[in-house]
Amino acid sequence: MARDNDYVLELLVEHGLITREQIEQGWQTVASGDGPTDIIEALKSLGFIQEAEMLAMLAQQFGMELIDLNNYTIPPEVIEALSPEVVKQYNVVPVMKHDDSITIALSDPSDLDTIDSLRYLLGCDIDAVVASESQIQQTIDKHYRTLEDSVESFIGEFSADDGGMGISTENPIDAVDEEDDAPIIRLVSLIIIEAYKIKASDIHLEPLEKRYRIRYRIDGVLREVEAPPKYLQANLTSRLKIMSRLDISEKRVPQDGRIQLKVGENDIDLRVSTIPTTHGESIVMRILDKSSIQLDIPKLGFYADDLELINTILAMPDGIFLVTGPTGSGKTTSLYAFLNTINTPSRKIITVEDPVEYQLEGINQVQVDRHINLIFSTALRAMLRQAPNIIMVGEIRDYETAEVAINAALTGHLVFSTLHTNDAPGAITRLVDMGVKPFLVASGVRAVMAQRLLRRVCGSCARPTPVTEVEKRILHLSDEYLANHEFIKGAGCEACNGTGYKGRLGIYEIFIVSPDIGDLIFSNQPTGVIREAARRGGMRSLRDDAVRKAEAGVSTLEEVIRVTVMDEE
Repeated sequence: MARDNDYVLELLVEHGLITREQIEQGWQTVASGDGPTDIIEALKSLGFIQEAEMLAMLAQQFGMELIDLNNYTIPPEVIEALSPEVVKQYNVVPVMKHDDSITIALSDPSDLDTIDSLRYLLGCDIDAVVASESQIQQTIDKHYRTLEDSVESFIGEFSADDGGMGISTENPIDAVDEEDDAPIIRLVSLIIIEAYKIKASDIHLEPLEKRYRIRYRIDGVLREVEAPPKYLQANLTSRLKIMSRLDISEKRVPQDGRIQLKVGENDIDLRVSTIPTTHGESIVMRILDKSSIQLDIPKLGFYADDLELINTILAMPDGIFLVTGPTGSGKTTSLYAFLNTINTPSRKIITVEDPVEYQLEGINQVQVDRHINLIFSTALRAMLRQAPNIIMVGEIRDYETAEVAINAALTGHLVFSTLHTNDAPGAITRLVDMGVKPFLVASGVRAVMAQRLLRRVCGSCARPTPVTEVEKRILHLSDEYLANHEFIKGAGCEACNGTGYKGRLGIYEIFIVSPDIGDLIFSNQPTGVIREAARRGGMRSLRDDAVRKAEAGVSTLEEVIRVTVMDEE
């Protein structure tokens, strides 16, 4: 049933939300043909009425509750109570389900015809609540969007022909541009576009026995999304391998490739990895968005004391600065931010990377190429003949690379590199295990930083939360400490896709190799002894840094435990 505008206008005047003179101006706007054709929408566009106030008034008039769907989590079993066809036809969403009734949200509480139709259609009682039309539409898009809808939406919204946000490859792929393959091309584009829109870092396409699974890694956590049917598996794999310049006939060995795309005005790279599994080839695509790299050190999550340490390290004339952590912990981003800070016309900076993830203005970047034996150690030796001031080695993986990096540090170069270790002191032991002499490590390494990425609490739905007994026990939090600190948690909303988290920041463990620690390294002491010495010298552990960021309300104790599970203090 259409909204009775005259009735709504009278109610607005009666409740003092609008004047008759403003209504007259609204009708003039409608008559002019230059704005909305609906009087209510015209009044909104003129700023005379606010939708929230109008909805609150109408909800009160009809004895209904006004709810905020952005801060409301709808259980899956409630979503399944109404089919996509029904919610789209009546523009409603279910929010609660009891044995003999369903609570639905609608935007027009005067629409009694819809309530009666749903009562007849579903064969149960209908309780109605009120929500804004935009929130209802967002909820429908989130929970009831079918694959067919998504593809159609993609064609309409992202078609390059109509000037929207398009997706295009750097080089045309004419091998698959047949008319019969067009749906697969659009589907692959949709998968990539959707991942980019929700800021996923990875796309995982995994063949299982009876279905094909697609998962996006968002803020470090995998989330499964709607996937195409199993029978499209081979088509999708072939399309992605062609785009990545891989051998589509080879299905028995792993392959690595790269896709360069333009999404709207942004250039993105996808590092593609395939591996054969029992039920087909599994594909993982790492998304590198050149426009999103953060090169401002304070915005990475460094507090003032850690920032002071970093500035001290960056001012050193020589030596090695190591950044450690697992894959995906933000090591490369940190190194790029450091290099960007010290990148001045008076310094020559050269990097060797595998691969070069982002182009940095004014820095010479070398791409590893194993096909011509241009590996880290080979490139590093050649770089030294270029007379650089600063060198960045993407990763120290073997003794040969470590030896050349140490020698470079001892001959007046400032060297940045990464290692895969769980904590900062562990980097020292790792170098010794590779075969580097302890006295060379003690002389060459100036500082080590370990890092992880902690999910940020969503600012739109953050709420105070009590500390659980498990959190209290694992983190060793005293009652006295808890009495003076409050912690928060995200309730889950539209802005964070119901997760309670949005974005990430770093947590850090940094120590400078002091003379005392140098003596311990020289005498080949184990990691535990070096760690204790670093703690006595003021090093804050990853868990310590994570807890203080939870104290500040930027993350949660739950996240602290998840990320620092190996950091047992």
